Amino acid sequence: MEYLPNIIFAIILIIGIGYFSRNIMKIIRNIKLGQKVDASDNKSQRWSNMARIALGQSKMVKRPVAGFLHVVVYVGFIIINIEVLEIIIDGLFGTHRIGAEYLPSSLYGFLIGSFEVLAVLVLMSVIVFWIRRNVIKLKRFLSSEMKGWPKSDGNIILYFEVVLMCLFLIMNATDSVFQFSGSGNVVSQFLTPWFEGLSQGTLHTIERTAWWLHIVGILVFLNYLYFSKHLHILLAFPNTYFGSVEAKGKFNNLEAVTNEVKLMMDPDTDPFATPEEGADDEAPAKFGASDVMDLNRIQLLNAYTCTECGRCTSACPANLTGKKLSPRKIMMDTRDRLEEVGKIIDANNGEFKDDGKQLLGDYITNEELWACTTCNACVEECPVSINPLSIILEMRRYLVMEQSAAPMEINNMMTNIENNGAPWPYNQMDRLNWKDEN
Repeated sequence: MEYLPNIIFAIILIIGIGYFSRNIMKIIRNIKLGQKVDASDNKSQRWSNMARIALGQSKMVKRPVAGFLHVVVYVGFIIINIEVLEIIIDGLFGTHRIGAEYLPSSLYGFLIGSFEVLAVLVLMSVIVFWIRRNVIKLKRFLSSEMKGWPKSDGNIILYFEVVLMCLFLIMNATDSVFQFSGSGNVVSQFLTPWFEGLSQGTLHTIERTAWWLHIVGILVFLNYLYFSKHLHILLAFPNTYFGSVEAKGKFNNLEAVTNEVKLMMDPDTDPFATPEEGADDEAPAKFGASDVMDLNRIQLLNAYTCTECGRCTSACPANLTGKKLSPRKIMMDTRDRLEEVGKIIDANNGEFKDDGKQLLGDYITNEELWACTTCNACVEECPVSINPLSIILEMRRYLVMEQSAAPMEINNMMTNIENNGAPWPYNQMDRLNWKDEN
C-alpha cells in the first residue's frame, strides 16, 4: 500500500500523455493529407521568425493592452509549469518538494516565489480577458462564426487557467513545511490565515488534494488542447517556422501551368511528339483547390494553428465594409472540414470515402472568396504567421480554371485581354483616342 499513490500517479500520467500523443499523431496525419511543399529554404530567417514571433510575441504586442496581457499569461503559464517537473518526480518516487532538497534554499525560494507572483499576474490577466469577452463584449468576439462552441471554448480555457493557478497557490499555502521555511512564499503567506485553526492532518489533506487536482488538471488541460483553438500554444512554433518568407503580395505560380507555358514558348518543342510511356496514366493535376486535400501542408497547419483572435477579420477592408468575408472564418472552416475528413478516415480504417462534401461550397461560399481584395491585411495582422489569403487564392483558381465560374466582371476583363491585349474594351488602334478629346 505504501507505493499505491505512486502507481496511481504513474497510471494517470501514462494515460494522459498517451492520449495526448494519440491525438497529436492524428493532427500530423491530417496535415499530411495536404500537398507536399518545400520549405527547406532560408533556414536562418525561418528560425529568426520563430524566435521573434512565436517566442518573442513580437506581433502580439502591436495591440498593447491585449498583447501585454497575453504575454503575461503566456510567460506565466509556461514558467509556472516548470514546477510540473518537480510534481512528476515527487509523484513517481514518493518524494516531497524534491527541488528543496537538491537546490540551494535561496534559489528554490526565488523560483517558487517567482511562480507565485506570476500566478497572481496570470489570474489578473485572465479576469481582464473574461471581462473583455463577456462584459465589454468586443466586436471581434461577436461575429457569427464565434457563436456556440468557439465562444464556449474561449471561456473554458479562462476557467481552466483560474482553477490551475488557484490550486497552485492553495497547495503552497497549506504546505506547512514550505510555509515554515519562509522562503518563496511571497504570495501564499497571505493565504495561510484562511486556513488558521485547522489541524495539521486537515492541512495535509487540503495540500494533497490541491496537489493531485493540480497535476490532473494540467493533464486534462493538455488533452483539451486537441479540441480547442488553444492548440496554437504548441503549433505556433512550427507554424511561424514554416510561414512564408517571401515578400507579402508575391503570388506563386502553378507549376503545371508554368511548365505548359514554357513548353509553348520553346521553339525546339515538337508539337507532334508522342508522350512518354505511362504519362497518359497519370491523373492531370488539379488547378487550385476545392477541398482540404488540394491545399498544401503548411496551409493545413495554418488551420490548426488559428487562434480565433479575430485580428485578421477586424483588419479586413472587405469585412469592414459589410462584405460576407471573414478571414478568421476561412481558417475555422478549413480546420472543421479537415477534422471531418479525419473522422471519416478513422471510421473507415484509415481510408477516406467520399462523403459528397467539400470545403468549397459546403463550408466556404463563392461570395466570400470574391469579396477578398488580396490586400494582405489579414496576413500582416496575424500574430502567428497564418496566411488566409493563400487558401482564398487557391479556391479562386479552382473556380476560374476548373469551373469557369469567375464573376462576370472578371470574365469580361479576361476576354478583353485575350482579344485586345488589355483589360479595357478598346482595340489597340483606339486606345489612345482619349488624348485628343481635350
